[in-house]
Amino acid sequence: MRFLITGGAGFIGSHLADELLLRGHRVHVLDDLSTGSIEHIRHHKDNASFSYTIESAASAPLVAELVDEADVVYHLAAAVGVELIVESPVRTIETNVHCTEVVLMQANKKKKPVFIASTSEVYGKGETLPFREDGDLLLGPTHIGRWAYACSKALDEYLALAYHHEKQLPVVVGRLFNTVGPRQTGRYGMVVPSFVRQALAGRPITVYGDGTQRRCFCHVEDVVRALCDLMVTDDVYGQVFNIGSTEEVSVLELAHRVREAAKSDSQIDTVPYEDAYEPGFEDMPRRIPDLAKIEGTLGWRPTRDLAGILDDVVRSEREAGTDVFTAGVA
Repeated sequence: MRFLITGGAGFIGSHLADELLLRGHRVHVLDDLSTGSIEHIRHHKDNASFSYTIESAASAPLVAELVDEADVVYHLAAAVGVELIVESPVRTIETNVHCTEVVLMQANKKKKPVFIASTSEVYGKGETLPFREDGDLLLGPTHIGRWAYACSKALDEYLALAYHHEKQLPVVVGRLFNTVGPRQTGRYGMVVPSFVRQALAGRPITVYGDGTQRRCFCHVEDVVRALCDLMVTDDVYGQVFNIGSTEEVSVLELAHRVREAAKSDSQIDTVPYEDAYEPGFEDMPRRIPDLAKIEGTLGWRPTRDLAGILDDVVRSEREAGTDVFTAGVA
């Protein structure tokens, strides 16, 4: 089969390309490299089953051409990372909504199946845990920039499902919870690579807030396995699926575990949200997915625990020898 991945030079997109190629498929990546990197896909340059285009998914003529050549489309291109979202809300909204409009419109012309990557952020400030796909979404006020991202991704979901119901476009929505692993940058506030890079450099590990906020981290290889399996499964179109881990950890405990995995003596500092982000910034105390739906559909569960994930990230960062960025929001 032939697959098009928008955002395919990004963290998750490049791992998805790896998995699809490993399964014997053909892959074309579309990425403008605004947050992705050519280094993530360079190892495929001599693979005859792989090709790429450096351009934005906002280009309708180009997307139309690439969709025509594909059997299935994975739409992963999006604004990512808490820092980018807070600092550039216009870019966040325009990138997320407009690019999704373009992809869905072009895919609909030939009824090509589309996977839309959404996020656990759409659950917002919901308190009914674990989060179920059919649960209510509770977002914050419009003057707080962080909610622009959640709202834009929720709108992506509404639009995708509308295309399915009104125009019979084969669409699947995946709500990705915290996904981590090799190649993830800490530049935009991703907490695990940021902590690991700080620990390996012997610098203070910076935790935003008081560190009691709890998250679940899933290895990217488990996530892309779910993405691949979903698009070759019957009776999944028009549905939303949570994809993530249910192993919870507080961000402060995460900092200690990263320090231990990196064999580091870095101190751990807490930084108030108001010193790091916009006034009124809100973070959610817990975010845990209900995985019953995807487990019942695919038999899918994560295979990597947090200890193994951290060891993998530490190893890959040591090998890469990358720069250190500060962050602490998950």
